[in-house]
Amino acid sequence: MVFVYAFFGILCLGLAPLFGKMALNSVSPITAFALRTVIAAVLVMAWLIGSRSYQEVFHVPPMFWLFIFSEAVLAALLGDLAYFAALKSGNVNEVVLIMSCAPLITLLFSHFFLGENISARQFIGASLVTLGMVFVSWD
Repeated sequence: MVFVYAFFGILCLGLAPLFGKMALNSVSPITAFALRTVIAAVLVMAWLIGSRSYQEVFHVPPMFWLFIFSEAVLAALLGDLAYFAALKSGNVNEVVLIMSCAPLITLLFSHFFLGENISARQFIGASLVTLGMVFVSWD
């Protein structure tokens, strides 16, 4: 089941930039980002309420708010805003290739901040994938 979810995720994440680039033809990155965020928030809130998962919101630990706030600022605000700005002014192929280098950053930071082990094979593989993505994105 993990493979099915992961494959569906990469399919969605692979198609999304095409629609984002088409939407950015007529508006600024900030407008597109804000509207996409509102649409996503409405859909997620409807899902949360419909599934009755909203009750869990009242029982999350205090540190959750710090961590989820940080994640929201980095990924859902700054990262996505940079992505939309790059998508607006750049080639979709170049932008998504460069953005796909993020896992190497995650791998390194998870080691230094979370103490997670990184095998030599993981580090070499992630480095080669990142290097390949950067190489392919150059004209």
